[in-house]
Amino acid sequence: MLQINMNLVYTIINLIVLYLLLRHFLIRPVTEIMEKRRKLIEDGLKNARDMQDDALKMKREYEEALNGAKQESVQIVENARRSAKEEYDRIVNEAGDKAGNIIESAKETVRIEREKTMNELKSEIAGLAAMAAAKVIGGQAGEQMDRGLYDQFLKEAGEDNDNKEGE
Repeated sequence: MLQINMNLVYTIINLIVLYLLLRHFLIRPVTEIMEKRRKLIEDGLKNARDMQDDALKMKREYEEALNGAKQESVQIVENARRSAKEEYDRIVNEAGDKAGNIIESAKETVRIEREKTMNELKSEIAGLAAMAAAKVIGGQAGEQMDRGLYDQFLKEAGEDNDNKEGE
């Protein structure tokens, strides 16, 4: 039957003690180290994922900010163009108004100068006509006759001038 040898019992006891010692001093610390390392790797991966998510989030925010800045810059340029066009139109209109005023003023000045010149010419012509009439009459005409000739001449010259201007 079964016979148990003492050596076999000691070997079994030695194996059990060796197992317990190895388990206590080797297997447990190794598993703890492996568990710590596994946890460290998981934490590292989790941190990497979190950082990647944060980076993507920041990238989206920066892209949105950049798009907003682009839109804002386009809006600023558009506003500047609109403002410049309004200023240009205002300056052109103002210059047109000033030019119109200058032209009207020049026309009025020309009209006044023309009337003044016409009056001066009429009086010179009247004086010449009076002198010519006096020479023709023989110098004996009086001031009354000079005045009558002068008035008649102005009347006729004025009618002729009015007819020429009307044409």
